[in-house]
Amino acid sequence: MASPAPLIAPRDGIVEALKKVVGGDLIAHVFAVGEDSITVRREAVAGVMVGLRDELAYQQLMEIAGVDYPDRPERFEVVYHLLSVTRNHRLRVRVLTDEATPVPSIVAVWPNAGWLEREVFDMYGVLFSGNPDLRRILTDYGFQGHPQRKDFPLTGYTELRYSEEDKRVVYEPVKLAQDFRSFDFLSPWEGADYILPGDEKAGGTGEAPGKGAPTPMTAEAVKKADEAKKAPPPTPKTTDNGKQTGAGEKANKEAAKPSKDGAKAKPAAKAKTPATKKAEKAPAKPKAAAKAPTKPRKPKAGGDA
Repeated sequence: MASPAPLIAPRDGIVEALKKVVGGDLIAHVFAVGEDSITVRREAVAGVMVGLRDELAYQQLMEIAGVDYPDRPERFEVVYHLLSVTRNHRLRVRVLTDEATPVPSIVAVWPNAGWLEREVFDMYGVLFSGNPDLRRILTDYGFQGHPQRKDFPLTGYTELRYSEEDKRVVYEPVKLAQDFRSFDFLSPWEGADYILPGDEKAGGTGEAPGKGAPTPMTAEAVKKADEAKKAPPPTPKTTDNGKQTGAGEKANKEAAKPSKDGAKAKPAAKAKTPATKKAEKAPAKPKAAAKAPTKPRKPKAGGDA
């Protein structure tokens, strides 16, 4: 299988050249996936870098990374990535150390190592002797611990927030508000045979605990359940006979009786407007006689027909 890394031109005679330049400070050389990696003594790393730069033409320091192996006595690896622009070749240099033993700084060899060493110090806690400004670069100045270590908890040790009372950012110990923040059981998809949190709710449906939620209802069952819950439609009000409307001969007699003051019911007269009264007083005008139809005019001679 081809390596997904960028293609690096092989460098003939690199093993002999490394042994000649590094000498007794070379602990191991590994060639894997088309890349050369060497492990050197921690105390001699600065001198080795000078030889690799001046004699083997590795002009650039591309990166410094840290690796944590908690089971090893020297748990940390500091990995330097070098690039030879003229030879189109990359070299990986490894150094082993622990929490208390510092690694010599290579800022004098490549000035950009200052920030890269600060990053490894911040993330892993590796000390670099000779670094002119060894302090945190990615986390806050008051941060506790080193986040890239394998034993660093995912939730951290402290949390920060802005306090409205103090009008500043305050640090507090991490408080886990939820009951199940650390899941130490297997995934149910891996065949767990115990009751997971929440499965106790299935006991009320007649199923045994640990069997999960009950089977959902079908569409037809849901429709029947909705219809059963509906209230019957109200009876419409009808007026088909005289009893319901109150009309008839008896009602007409009652309506014809005079009122208590002796007056009989009369239809109310329409109120006349002033314009209507004036029109009634004015004499009627005779209609104009209909005009006889006029004859069509004859066109003049010599004109357009």
